Amino acid sequence: MNFERIGPLTGHPVSSAEAMSPAAAAAVADRAAQAFPLWSRTGPGERRQLLLAAAEELSARSPQIVEAMAEETGSTAGWAQFNIRLAVAMLREAAALTTQINGSVIPSDRPGSLSMALRTPAGVVLGISPWNAPIILGTRSIAVPLACGNTVVLKASELCPRTHGLLTEAIAAAGFPPGVVNVVTNAPADAAEVVGALVDHSAVRRINFTGSTAVGRIIAKRAAHHLKPCLLELGGKAPLLVLNDADLGEAVKAAAFGAFMNQGQICMSTERIIVDDSIADEFSRRFAQKARTLQTGDPRDGKSQIGAVIGEATVRHVNELIEDALLRGARLLCGGSANSVLMPVTIIDRVTADMRLYRDESFGPIVGIMRASGEAEAIRIANDSEYGLSAAVFTRDAARGLRVAQQIRSGICHVNGPTVHDEAQVPFGGLGASGYGRFGGQAGIDHFTELRWITVATEPCHYPF
Repeated sequence: MNFERIGPLTGHPVSSAEAMSPAAAAAVADRAAQAFPLWSRTGPGERRQLLLAAAEELSARSPQIVEAMAEETGSTAGWAQFNIRLAVAMLREAAALTTQINGSVIPSDRPGSLSMALRTPAGVVLGISPWNAPIILGTRSIAVPLACGNTVVLKASELCPRTHGLLTEAIAAAGFPPGVVNVVTNAPADAAEVVGALVDHSAVRRINFTGSTAVGRIIAKRAAHHLKPCLLELGGKAPLLVLNDADLGEAVKAAAFGAFMNQGQICMSTERIIVDDSIADEFSRRFAQKARTLQTGDPRDGKSQIGAVIGEATVRHVNELIEDALLRGARLLCGGSANSVLMPVTIIDRVTADMRLYRDESFGPIVGIMRASGEAEAIRIANDSEYGLSAAVFTRDAARGLRVAQQIRSGICHVNGPTVHDEAQVPFGGLGASGYGRFGGQAGIDHFTELRWITVATEPCHYPF
């Protein structure tokens, strides 16, 4: 039996996929377990070639992915193409990592003992990927695990099954052996039971999840029962600090990109702009002027920078944040409440700690401006959040920027750059309610392998009895 994805723009079915039961999902994990012994012994050269081939296959499906993302998630063509470019880079970076899974020889106190630390594949890796950056995050959840010799199960999002299907189709076309790369799709009503069955499956040895903090906590608790390590990349409330010596032109450009790219539906989206009092009026004027140039429209037309949000729940949530802030004394600089998924970009000035917009993740095209009386106050406001994924600091003094960045509690911080930034080779992840663990590069190898201590006695051993 299949389920249908109803498009946010049309209100009509735009795709369908198999509505797997928990038992069917467990059977997929069984296939991955059966394929693991052979795949784990596959040499790095063969793994590298298959991952490189997957990058080419994915790139070749760009037109279909752009169309699918527009229909299923309301994404603009620009965002979809960025997803493809970064995902291709991730596959190529994973290919390069196959020969960087290193061990070491450890000096031993025992005469005649060769003591080694070796990294070995962990087993079946479960990747649970969201809808907001489906190609990037779907690829990230499985590329490095494959490079490390694991088999994978991708739990696709119910909101973009066609998009995730195109991803797994591309990887399968590269020639991976049967059972190495697997996908699970499910109807929305069955999500909790299907994920539970996969987390509980005895062959699943690593879990990575990107999504909301609330769901991340549920997965972490369930995995903890089985003593299974998780890598969690969760919500965010990224601050962008504009210090009194900042280049306002650069800060405005970064703020607009960080706040409104993909309609603000990125875990790293700029949700709090913290500006020094001395320049706040001028920054706010320029920022609002920039935002008014951003047009919202049907992404399928290819004429607007801002597309549709994922659904009516986002519209209601953002409208509530706007209403609450204005009732408590904030000032609307541009945009405002919406009555459809095609929402205008919205800037709220003079946001204070008693407003929901100050603390609640919006995950929509809205950003709040907060005013700070100096550097120390800006840092305090930046850290006044349960989240800690990405952050940014704007200043003409690089040393000052680095000093401030080191005082912000976040897994990622950019000096004179936007909060939205990712590269295939970097350690990506957050602190606090934004999760734990790191994707990317050597950090990914550390997470998706087992570090084992192995010794070889090269001469007779002596024992006390």
